[in-house]
Amino acid sequence: MNLSEIIKGEKDQGKEKHIPHIMIDRGHEDGKDIVRVVVGHDSPHPNTESHHIAWIELHGVEKHTGQVINLGRTTWTPVYSNPDVRFQINHIEDFGAFCALAYCTVHGVWGNLIEIDWIEEKREDTSVIGEALLAEN
Repeated sequence: MNLSEIIKGEKDQGKEKHIPHIMIDRGHEDGKDIVRVVVGHDSPHPNTESHHIAWIELHGVEKHTGQVINLGRTTWTPVYSNPDVRFQINHIEDFGAFCALAYCTVHGVWGNLIEIDWIEEKREDTSVIGEALLAEN
């Protein structure tokens, strides 16, 4: 058995949306960098006692060493909360990719990976702000 048989992706998706959608917000509030992960971004995932997203994990891949770092995990109570989480990431520019995993109590583990190419560009206020070009896999 291969890991790709356990962690499902876009090709496995049906009517219910399971893929963890990853978004990056540089300098969100007070210059804090946020990585947001949502399951059911375009279409809500079921959220019942028997069928819900139980947890989401976020991993970062360090761009120089390739080391995978577990950045956090969050869990939900079905019915009363939704699979939408924000991770505040320090030194976000140290990462070349982010991987999110989500567990559906009926359909198993789902994953998504985005690779990042950080571009430094000057803004009108003359500060240097890094931006990311994202390629979702």
